[in-house]
Amino acid sequence: MNPGRPSRQAVQPWCETCPLRRKPAFLPKGEDEVAFIAALKTDHRRLAAGREIIFPGQDDAELFTLYSGWAFRYKTLPDGRRQILNFLLPGDLLGLQASLLSVAQYGVEALTDVELCAFPRRRIWDLFVKMPQLAYELAWLGSREESLIDENLLSVGQRGAAGRAASLVISLYRRAEAVGLVQDRGFLFPLTRQHLADALGLSLVHTSKTWSRLRRAGLFDQVDGRLVLLNPRLTEQLAERFGGDMAKRPLL
Repeated sequence: MNPGRPSRQAVQPWCETCPLRRKPAFLPKGEDEVAFIAALKTDHRRLAAGREIIFPGQDDAELFTLYSGWAFRYKTLPDGRRQILNFLLPGDLLGLQASLLSVAQYGVEALTDVELCAFPRRRIWDLFVKMPQLAYELAWLGSREESLIDENLLSVGQRGAAGRAASLVISLYRRAEAVGLVQDRGFLFPLTRQHLADALGLSLVHTSKTWSRLRRAGLFDQVDGRLVLLNPRLTEQLAERFGGDMAKRPLL
């Protein structure tokens, strides 16, 4: 990791014409709501892969919407062991818990180069006072993230190694598809074996063997940094995940 705060860029007037808002994953918003979000936004930041967006113990963490790229949320033990709690894709909300608590209890790291829409923590209360519908949506997004963590905890606690890997693959595939990142059943897959091990709660050796076994079984393939899902139905069966909640969600 390369600690450091995101570099600040001039605020871009993109809220009204934001291409993310046209993705099938997101609920439409009225002009007044979009105008309020645009006024709330203070920064549009670009950050290189490997940099920290929020660092553990940070006492001034802001709220972010991930505009582009991938990131992940994690916690570490004193000896450096890391558990990746969830992966973040475009449109996801970052830092709600960190912006409401006195200090961040976790870290968020850029997995690829990212762009972020930044909202100051001191103005979050404005949502509740002036825009109760947006405040409800903020709470909804926090609950959605909790449900993703619940699913990851279920994997680590109850699924075997192959089921954990398959569950992660099918979850990321569905989420990537909803924001237009999937083409010909393939999408950018920037996760290393270490990222997989830290997310699945397995050793690096066990993760590598499991991943290779699933590739040989024909569930998926990796070509030029992309993961191609070859057998979605079998992947779902192995993961014991069918359908899933892909309801349209708010975008801050």
